[in-house]
Amino acid sequence: MHHTHGKHKGKVSYLESPERRKEFSPEQLLNMIPLKETDSILDFGAGTGYFSIPVAKRTSGNVYALDIDAAMLEIIKEKALKEQLTNIVPVQERIEELSLPDGTIDMIIASLVLHEIQPLGLLLQQMREILKKEGYLICLELEPKGSSDKGPRITLEGIEREMKDAGFQVTEKYFPAESLYMLIAQKTD
Repeated sequence: MHHTHGKHKGKVSYLESPERRKEFSPEQLLNMIPLKETDSILDFGAGTGYFSIPVAKRTSGNVYALDIDAAMLEIIKEKALKEQLTNIVPVQERIEELSLPDGTIDMIIASLVLHEIQPLGLLLQQMREILKKEGYLICLELEPKGSSDKGPRITLEGIEREMKDAGFQVTEKYFPAESLYMLIAQKTD
């Protein structure tokens, strides 16, 4: 196993931390979403595969682990190998340039990444394009807490409005942990 470079170490240790898993495990999320055994999934901003790996165990479809960072994708490849998962497809590309063919994905999982995208509406429209008819977008984000919050965040209302404008209908809302919200949105015609 190779070591991650300094700048990734903090990010990786957070992404893989037991506290994060205890607060909200990927398995908990997967139990809450309308995942079918044959679904093809896009894990958008996959990071270390926090969701890619557990999802790949539950579906026979392809799981596209998309991240701009090659080091993150290497971690996912190593985990997939260790778990003997053959349905994970690492995709290294800029998030704004989704190269997957239209109408090929059943579900997109975007965890703690959409708040970084400007303009968000454009990306959501691209996501809508690559989703199959009635496909799902699962979004996890942190609700901003006052003005002392570090970094960009997006409110539940803000993201809901953006999703609606891009042609999604929010079907369910969850609050799995303090300040964490999850939206399940479905592509509308």
